[in-house]
Amino acid sequence: MSKLTPYPRTFRRVLVRNRLIRSLFIIFALWNLIELHLILRNISEADHDHSYREQPRQKERIYIASVNWNNEPIMRSHWSQALVNLAWKLGPENLYISIYESGSWDNTKGALMELDRELARMQIPRNITLSPVTHQDEIAAPPGDHGWIVTPAGKKELRRIPYLSRIRNLSLEPLQELAAQGITFDKVLFLNDVVFTANDVFELLDTNDGNYAAACSLDFSKPPNYYDTFALRDVSGHEAVMSTWPFFQDPVSRYAMKSMSPVPVTSCWNGIVAMPAAPFTASPPLEFRGIADSLAESHLEGSECCLIHADNPLSKQKGVYLNPLVRVGYSGPAYVAVNPVVNWLTPRRILQGLWENRLRRWTSLTWIKERIVRSRISRWVALSEKNKEPGPFCIINEMQILHPYGWYHV
Repeated sequence: MSKLTPYPRTFRRVLVRNRLIRSLFIIFALWNLIELHLILRNISEADHDHSYREQPRQKERIYIASVNWNNEPIMRSHWSQALVNLAWKLGPENLYISIYESGSWDNTKGALMELDRELARMQIPRNITLSPVTHQDEIAAPPGDHGWIVTPAGKKELRRIPYLSRIRNLSLEPLQELAAQGITFDKVLFLNDVVFTANDVFELLDTNDGNYAAACSLDFSKPPNYYDTFALRDVSGHEAVMSTWPFFQDPVSRYAMKSMSPVPVTSCWNGIVAMPAAPFTASPPLEFRGIADSLAESHLEGSECCLIHADNPLSKQKGVYLNPLVRVGYSGPAYVAVNPVVNWLTPRRILQGLWENRLRRWTSLTWIKERIVRSRISRWVALSEKNKEPGPFCIINEMQILHPYGWYHV
């Protein structure tokens, strides 16, 4: 009987190494498949529960606030009819609509006058202001003590954010006037120029069982990239690490997005926002604002839609949430793309998103940007005891100036 020749030692090592590689590959594949299955199940169950409803689960009085500028196309195609449908379902006894239009050069005023006639027919309480003051008029006015800044070119120019803050606050004036008359509301619903449905609003109002300092939708202009990068911050105050799903750097925010549950964040706006009305009628009332002009001179800026959460006394008590079930678009095709009949995320997009997110977190240099901003804020704070900014997480390295046709970076 012949004796078997043993494998050479080198061959045995190669065999063991190959088996180890195969085992690691199988483990890697199983890990990805299990994670993919769990996420797809979460999405499917969440979208199934996101059923059509005629009314929100809680009976509340809603104050709807909107600021409009050059929005005629989307108003005529989607927005006005969606608002009428929402008003019809809520009923005139449960809402008030406040719209402030600010010097559009298209026929937004005409679209709003048509909307006003329809709301009048429905006997909906409302205030629609059509302002003739354009951006050019604002820029040509003598510089005031607030909201103007000397740019690197040596010219004193009007900052974008203080201007937007003033316009947003004007849309809230009827709320405060009504409160003085004893007419109060439970929630303020801020509507951007987005495609939405009444069911989207009801889902948003019910976020976290209605217990929140703010609840926001998720907005898209060019899917799969979300739109409002200026205001969205994860629960640790960081900007999103990527513009596509699952978006976030912080594990708490990221896990909630993967499970399709309300996502804890520090700040959001993203198309539609619901907030308790009480802070806006308190004394003094919660108001939109920009950062101080003296801080903005350091080439810094912060969104008024982020700073409102930093100033809101309810933010730390109740939390701010992004609702991934409420996805709105800045056009009809964008809305359809993120609200398909079946899962809005494909298996390929999920796997791609998971690994891109990991790679971006492992290689991200956002801490450098944040450090630059923090150092500029620190130098500003050191100049005076009066220099305080409660929303440093909102601030980015930009300078934004109002322009006759919009705004621009300096």
